Amino acid sequence: MAELADRDALVAQWARVKSRLRSECGETAYRGWLKSLTLARRDGQVIYLAIPSKFERDRVVTQYGDRLRGLWQGEDPAIASVEVVASGRLEVAQRQVGAEDRADRPMASFAVPEYIAAEPPSDLDAISAPLDARFTFDNFVVGKPNELAFAAARRVAESETVPFNPLFLYGGVGLGKTHLMHAIAWEIRKNHPQRRVLYLSAEKFMYQFIRALRYRDTVAFKDLFRSVDVLMIDDVQFISGKDSTQEEFFHTFNALVDNNRQVVISADKSPTNLDGMEERLRSRLGWGLVADIHPTDYELRLGILQSKVERVDVDIPPKVMEFLSHKISSNVRELEGALNRVVAHSTLVGRAITLEMVQEVLADILKANDRRVTIEEIQRQVASHYNIRISDMYSARRARAIARPRQIAMYLSKQLTQRSLPEIGRKFGGRDHTTVMHAVKKVDELRATDRHFDADVDLLRRMLEG
Repeated sequence: MAELADRDALVAQWARVKSRLRSECGETAYRGWLKSLTLARRDGQVIYLAIPSKFERDRVVTQYGDRLRGLWQGEDPAIASVEVVASGRLEVAQRQVGAEDRADRPMASFAVPEYIAAEPPSDLDAISAPLDARFTFDNFVVGKPNELAFAAARRVAESETVPFNPLFLYGGVGLGKTHLMHAIAWEIRKNHPQRRVLYLSAEKFMYQFIRALRYRDTVAFKDLFRSVDVLMIDDVQFISGKDSTQEEFFHTFNALVDNNRQVVISADKSPTNLDGMEERLRSRLGWGLVADIHPTDYELRLGILQSKVERVDVDIPPKVMEFLSHKISSNVRELEGALNRVVAHSTLVGRAITLEMVQEVLADILKANDRRVTIEEIQRQVASHYNIRISDMYSARRARAIARPRQIAMYLSKQLTQRSLPEIGRKFGGRDHTTVMHAVKKVDELRATDRHFDADVDLLRRMLEG
């Protein structure tokens, strides 16, 4: 009875300590770092708390260690220290002291009874998504918009060690993120067949986690996901707003990184812009290398089309290729779909591929891709972004704070509208077409040498196109 009373007292003390900690640190810090702390046991004058990963343990000890000890000594002056230990495989439901009368047992003894486990995800092949044989590095067309992402993906695939963790690839729909993910997996399987690679979508990760909860077999889930050498999660934005899945993904992520296992993530936005994602997870995702895949430019789209045409072995006139590369700029998938439709029509109907035929067959796609952005819209957006007046776009002021945004607006007008250089110049205070040419050249040079400037221009372009 005395032992049971001591255990109940310990649980009550921990509840009060955690409540005070929550009040002092605020809800954001509590949810981010302290919520997953659980009471493991007391050993003499030492209190042991458990947390799922080493990464979290280091942060809690550094930021909150002294306060934890102070609060507990306020409850019991006999406590000399509070130790926080990483216990990555400890099941949350089972490490609650008093939940199953286990407060006096060491953490290692907490285990899931075998009789409640059912249909666990037993091997990688059962849950790993199939790889597309077309998506290899050899079939990936490299250009300025994707060269960093491509180089980073190759480094991860070819390295014996972990070069950066995680590799985070992001960009819009149909720009090549999934292609690079598949290419990494193919390359590792070819050159390092002994390495365990798990590739799946964030949606399937969530499904497997929910399934493990349903069958009360989260230990098998953790063992499987944390035993791989390379974990690849596609479209991680899918788990935004899904708190329980994010929590499990965070612990899985940290366990792999702590053990020097490679993690590769893709999303439609950068880590800092993932709405509905916990701050601690956004921060962790940005610790490695973040590689943006920019929207394709004309040269890259033309290169992709030429690569596809070589494989289908169909004669397509250069003017048709150039026309498609100019007109279909939204994403690579739509461009490839348009090419497939043209080739299928030519093959099945027996018509020669001409510019007129392409315009007829792709009338719906071409209409959807007509640029509707106006120069006036571009001027308003750029002026607002740089906090200058719209009138500065056509004024004679030459101060850099005015001239640079004006050049960017000219550049975007050239990229996003069908207006000629003289027409664009007239919209900017009657300037000569050579001024517009100089602005386009200058912005291109700055984008090539200044990553922050390049990201700024790309953001403006996306806002205008969206």
